[in-house]
Amino acid sequence: MKLERSSRSALSEINVTPLVDVMLVLLIIFMVTAPMMKQGLDIDLPKTKGSSMPNQDRFTITIKKDGDIYLNKEKMSQQELVKKLKAISNVNPDVYLEADKSVSYGKVAEIMAEVKAAGIEKLGMVTEPKAGE
Repeated sequence: MKLERSSRSALSEINVTPLVDVMLVLLIIFMVTAPMMKQGLDIDLPKTKGSSMPNQDRFTITIKKDGDIYLNKEKMSQQELVKKLKAISNVNPDVYLEADKSVSYGKVAEIMAEVKAAGIEKLGMVTEPKAGE
């Protein structure tokens, strides 16, 4: 007895055209919305020589031109900042300080002293590289 193969075989090709269409639409959506998602605080950092630091998760204290203090984009008073710094000093993280260049040196030094008093040993200063460097 001879077995005959059926003339109909399974279609093993996948039509990728709809998949490509969907991916292109998603790519366009992400390209349009990505610039809108960038948020930050408007400060004018001083310019210095040096290289950029890698962008990583860190605690950043920001002092704006009008004297407002932020810890990771959360506005707070100096007393609240001291409490939070004491709480996070147990982890002993790296803390970075960025201040508008028009903020008085006394205010920056005062915040630096508070960071040191909270028990945080590593404090970095954030600046922008000079143009053409």
